[in-house]
Amino acid sequence: MAKENNNIVIFGASGDLTKRKLIPALYHLYANKMMPENFTILGVSRTDYSDDAFREKLAAFLKENEKVDEETLSRFCQHLYYLPIDPADSSKYDQLAARLETLSEKHNTGHNNLYYLATPPSLYGVIPECLANHNLHDQSNGWKRLIVEKPFGYDTATAESLDKKLHDQFEENQLYRIDHYLGKETVQNLLVFRFSNGMFEPLWNRNFIDYVEITGAEFLGVEGRGGYYDGSGAVRDMFQNHLLQVLGMVAMEPPAAIRSDSIRDEVTKVMQSFRPLSDEDLKNNLVLGQYTSSDVRGEHLLGYREEPGVAEDSRTETYIGLKMFVDTWRWNGVPFYVRTGKRLPTRVTEVVIHFKKTPHPVFGANAPENKLVIRIQPDEGILMSFGLKKPGAGFEAKEVSMEFHYQDLKESQLLTAYERLLLDAIKGDSTLFARSDAVKACWEFVEPILSYKEDPDSLFGYAAGTWGPEQADALLKRDNREWRYPCKNLTNTEYCEL
Repeated sequence: MAKENNNIVIFGASGDLTKRKLIPALYHLYANKMMPENFTILGVSRTDYSDDAFREKLAAFLKENEKVDEETLSRFCQHLYYLPIDPADSSKYDQLAARLETLSEKHNTGHNNLYYLATPPSLYGVIPECLANHNLHDQSNGWKRLIVEKPFGYDTATAESLDKKLHDQFEENQLYRIDHYLGKETVQNLLVFRFSNGMFEPLWNRNFIDYVEITGAEFLGVEGRGGYYDGSGAVRDMFQNHLLQVLGMVAMEPPAAIRSDSIRDEVTKVMQSFRPLSDEDLKNNLVLGQYTSSDVRGEHLLGYREEPGVAEDSRTETYIGLKMFVDTWRWNGVPFYVRTGKRLPTRVTEVVIHFKKTPHPVFGANAPENKLVIRIQPDEGILMSFGLKKPGAGFEAKEVSMEFHYQDLKESQLLTAYERLLLDAIKGDSTLFARSDAVKACWEFVEPILSYKEDPDSLFGYAAGTWGPEQADALLKRDNREWRYPCKNLTNTEYCEL
């Protein structure tokens, strides 16, 4: 799919997301000759910058934080422009329309506009209406696309309300709901790994898989975002979007074609097949936790309620562990254990496929476990564990591993998540963006958890730097299973602090 010339309009251009993620991603795409021949980047925000001041600010940040070529950076900055208006004031959008008209003529961008909402969520429904009021959503003279950052709603009701507002102005094929987890190379590789290898796809079902675990761990706390996080929590911040999207990729059926609609159809079917959580599930299969103060490697880590901006009696969860099921033919009866939390021992996201043990009674309980570890971050790669004879007399089996690391592909350049997703949006490829019905299915699934959080007995403490509440370990132990305790190093299967 060709990349057409276009204008990229970033609302909230004076904020951190633009500076730290979007502009570096666009610069790298430009430096690697992946951008269209003619394009512009127009920042829109209330801060009073001129074009030159905006360019100087972003160039200084890139020089300080990225590896840049001076000449390339200079050429890139000539594509940067800025318009100081209030994005919530519809009367100012005539200025935006006039500026885009001028840039389209100057750079021959064909009136193709990609709008990026790098703003607070309160503006997600406002900006599209302002655009429509000035016909800036009209595709009669060029395509118009809208990228919406998460969070996409606060619960089912607010997500549906936002969805209605967006669809009042834009068609679904114009909307790109971004989840940067889906932009990670290792998440996308789930599709290729599963469906291109005849040795794995026949085993990818209830007949051979015992259970699946998905971990999204962070060592950092709320890092000065206590005010925001206290109104969000782990369920909304990580579980509802990132990890359920990953689960959808793991559990989906083979798509009819490698096309955005075909792939998103299958992912959505998985989400619509999540077994609804009963009251018994909430009591027995859900663990919510909140980190408490602790000393880790000589450093004192504050408890969540001691963080700036967090209420002293806050009941916001910083950890969730859940045993859940996907009620399809392929996965019937196979539990998915999903966990995410802050202030865990390390930063790591991975999927672990635990295969059933051999039915041969010779090795009994000592039979090695076959595991497939798909590491999403860091030390991206794949680890496969299986049994071999332990050296010496007898036939005692020992677990050994083979691994692959993405960093070994030195001839290939891996795009960052934002680079890949921005490039796809420019191309008009929505494969890695969430669709309306998938978002709705995820919110409907987590709604009982959001209600259960109000139960005074639903929250457990865990010391910062540990793997969460002890109840999360008990969740698996009662099924004679256990979590994998990953380290930053993919091949380290032992428990580690950092």
